[in-house]
Amino acid sequence: MTIEAGQQLPEAMFKVMTPDGPADRTVGEVFGGKKIVLFAVPGAFTPTCTMNHLPGYLEHHETILSSGVDAIAVVSVNDVWVMSQWAKSTKAEEKIIFLADGNGAFTRAVGLEADMSIAGFGSRSRRYSMIVDNGVVKSVNVEQGRGVDVSGAAHILEQLKA
Repeated sequence: MTIEAGQQLPEAMFKVMTPDGPADRTVGEVFGGKKIVLFAVPGAFTPTCTMNHLPGYLEHHETILSSGVDAIAVVSVNDVWVMSQWAKSTKAEEKIIFLADGNGAFTRAVGLEADMSIAGFGSRSRRYSMIVDNGVVKSVNVEQGRGVDVSGAAHILEQLKA
């Protein structure tokens, strides 16, 4: 079942890269007591994710934060090393929190997994965005097609203004 607005995020563990190497972060540690814009991509370094989805959040970073948001995070079913290199290559490491959901536990728990075996990806995340306030989902925007429309930064900005 897909998570909906008004529901608490399920507890799960992410990996993040720190100056001391990979570290575990729980959902509570990432989202507790903060307003976070979260977006999810099927894969780091993939064309749509790298050229269309992530750039909007970089471009609108300051505007999103000035709308009362504490941080922007991206999650993908990739390992922490891939996510770390993606952050560096896009120059986003100081602006966006890169959450590695390597085994897809968080993705399954929120009901947003997708079987992308036909493309050679295996089980991945659907493309979506959320506004999460102190661990409670305020809005969830799941893409129905292959583009970046409702999950993009422009749509999130509209929701933050409402």
